[in-house]
Amino acid sequence: MQLSVTISRWLKDIRFWILLFALLRLYGITNPPVEVAHSWRQTTVAMTARNFLEVDPNILYPRIDIGGDLSGITGMEFPLFNYLIFLMCRLFGFAHWYGRLINLVVSSLGCFFFYKLLRRFFAHRVAFCSTFILLVSLWFSYSRKIMPDTFSLSLVIMGMYFGMQYLTRPRHSLLPLLLYALFSLAGVLSKLPSGYLLVLFAIPFFSPAVHTKRKVWFAVLSLLICIPVGLWYFFWVPQLVSRYGLEHFFMGKGIAEGARELAANLPLTLKHFYDYALKYIGFALFAAGLIYAFLRKEWKLLAVTGLSLLAFAAVMLKAGWTFAHHVYYILPFVPVMSLVAGFAVASVHKKWLFTLLLAAVALENILNQHSDFIIRPDRLAIVQLEQVMDTLSQPSDLIVVNSGEDPTPVYFAHRKGWVAYNNQLADPAYLQSLANHGCRYVIILKQVFGTDISLPLTPLFSDPNYTVYALNTP
Repeated sequence: MQLSVTISRWLKDIRFWILLFALLRLYGITNPPVEVAHSWRQTTVAMTARNFLEVDPNILYPRIDIGGDLSGITGMEFPLFNYLIFLMCRLFGFAHWYGRLINLVVSSLGCFFFYKLLRRFFAHRVAFCSTFILLVSLWFSYSRKIMPDTFSLSLVIMGMYFGMQYLTRPRHSLLPLLLYALFSLAGVLSKLPSGYLLVLFAIPFFSPAVHTKRKVWFAVLSLLICIPVGLWYFFWVPQLVSRYGLEHFFMGKGIAEGARELAANLPLTLKHFYDYALKYIGFALFAAGLIYAFLRKEWKLLAVTGLSLLAFAAVMLKAGWTFAHHVYYILPFVPVMSLVAGFAVASVHKKWLFTLLLAAVALENILNQHSDFIIRPDRLAIVQLEQVMDTLSQPSDLIVVNSGEDPTPVYFAHRKGWVAYNNQLADPAYLQSLANHGCRYVIILKQVFGTDISLPLTPLFSDPNYTVYALNTP
């Protein structure tokens, strides 16, 4: 009897589920970043961290490996996440998977603070269901990728918790305000779109229940947060691009252009909401939650959803085509969708149906993301590129790989150089241009990222996965 009571208490404690899903995501945590979904995005983060370790630890000068014969220094998101990976490498030696672990830990904490934040304004049942759905959403797989998205969102959510604590709790203390500033600044610097969630502070800020003095201090510190964010993204990033000649970071586009691109890619844009974010059952619950909130006149929930959607629409419009074609761009809105879907589930009073709905959402989402935890054998061949290249060349030799725009093979070759498409490499003039810039080797991937093509060059190595050619420099 005592055991059943203990188990029941665990199942109702969100900390149990956060820990359980964190443990599940430890499966394959040491995998190299070559899974199907966005390995390119992960290796750009990992190569920046490795360059902090091997080239220059100055956080103001992040560099990537696909800058050709340039230094590789370029503008990007503030590399806080990359730098934490670098610090772990400095302490424990280099490994590809440190970024996975850092993201998993921070994103799990983010879910806990998401629950605590909701618990301040909604019933325990709503907070529990919303956090559970967030745990199994698209967040499930991306919170263990070497990417700053859920990492950044988690920091912003932590900042929001402390900011709301400062504005709304009876006892006055500056510590929550300082923690709000610290976490919010770190989150927005790490990934600018995550900052859209801070628009929700408009709700308590314009509430007469919040003391004016607190509003003033909060506004002052919020403006101070904007200064380093603005300096990094709108001064330093363009400076790095201009000074070092390498453009890498996507700064967005005009609203009108973004709107045209979203409209031209409307099916893909909508799919982010009804498929990628929470999958189909989760989206049905999100829609049901909105309808039920209107019927019940749940103005607090509707205000959060409406304000968030308006702010997120600006993010979508700035991204345009890029939003439609990149799954992870929906991640900043997933916490809001999880809240509304959680509200719908929490409104179900029949225990069997309540349990069934949460189980169905979890099962559908996890089954649709399980492939992210398994590395196909053909992709593992990419990881061996460095061993092959070490037998043929020096680490300082520049290379080109036929992986299109994907830098993953360059990262695993542990060299610097270029990425190109097959039709480019088939052009003798292009090959000559690469040679003029110091490129020494051409790597043709036969299976994973490209196809086998015939080049009028001397092959130095060939196996079923790739062929390496020598490129004679002038």
